[in-house]
Amino acid sequence: MNTIASPDLAFRYSGDRGLAEHGWLRSRHTFSFADYHDPKWMGFRNLRVINDDRVDGGEGFPTHGHRNMEILSYVLEGALEHRDSMGTGSVIRPGDVQRMSAGTGVRHSEQNASSRDLVHFLQIWIMPEKEGIPPGYEQKTFSEADKRGKLTLVASQDGRSGSVTVHADVAIHSGVFANGEQTTFQLEKGRFAWLHVAKGSVKVGGKRLEAGDAAFTTDSRGGPLLIEGDGDGELLLFDLP
Repeated sequence: MNTIASPDLAFRYSGDRGLAEHGWLRSRHTFSFADYHDPKWMGFRNLRVINDDRVDGGEGFPTHGHRNMEILSYVLEGALEHRDSMGTGSVIRPGDVQRMSAGTGVRHSEQNASSRDLVHFLQIWIMPEKEGIPPGYEQKTFSEADKRGKLTLVASQDGRSGSVTVHADVAIHSGVFANGEQTTFQLEKGRFAWLHVAKGSVKVGGKRLEAGDAAFTTDSRGGPLLIEGDGDGELLLFDLP
């Protein structure tokens, strides 16, 4: 019986990422961002930014602007308060996925919703398929039960299966895995995958990865990607063109 080979993987380790320390903010940059610049790490396919941010209580990012970018926030701990020039105001908590389409231009602020407790979240930027779209906002909740032992689609270009809609060719899956839990993701030929460990540890293709580590495919032949629990971990998988 013929066995379909898994795509080759390479790795980006947590400690090798860019580091920004601003007192109230501690951030790790998977890709070049702000004062961190590495020409080898300018993004992956149309995935441009994964910032792993920890913001102290009572602190946050004051109002600032964006254009022509799909921006997602994924909270891991605490609560993040969002306000923008579209009139949107919300609080994002663990399990929530927020998408803001900057399009022709939007201004927003992000503040720790607590005066005391840390907020830990991932800020993700994806290059839009088309520039100049109207700004937009969407937020949905995916419980731990929704993601336990499997990959759940949380964001996609067409908003299928209850995911948030991203104006880019991408499908983002989230999963939570304990020991003994595993799943296989079938990557289509011509597609690429970036897998980011958000919390804890998991195994990807048999290799143990810890929080902040990432694995990514280096060829376009597609094939199965095995994800296994190793302790208790949470992972995001980006299916990219």
